[in-house]
Amino acid sequence: MENILVPIFVVGMLFIGLPWIIFHYVTKWKTAATITNEDEQLLDELHSMARKLDDRMETIERIMAADNPDWRQSALPGASNDPKPTLENFDNLLKKERR
Repeated sequence: MENILVPIFVVGMLFIGLPWIIFHYVTKWKTAATITNEDEQLLDELHSMARKLDDRMETIERIMAADNPDWRQSALPGASNDPKPTLENFDNLLKKERR
């Protein structure tokens, strides 16, 4: 009697239990990988905030350039050691800092 029940139980587990477990976790992985509406709204808000901050930085840089055209050269790190700082070097430093 036991010899008949064990193979039936094993076959049942192979064809019913194992696929059920696999499909269960596949659906869990698919739902976990998607972005929720709340996450998407948060990303949109962060993106718009980053754009606003970038616009503000550009405005501040324009105001500073209008008040003092040489402010970029004096703001360069190590400007006292470098006799001829260039605007390109400063722009590269700004880009690195913004990353």
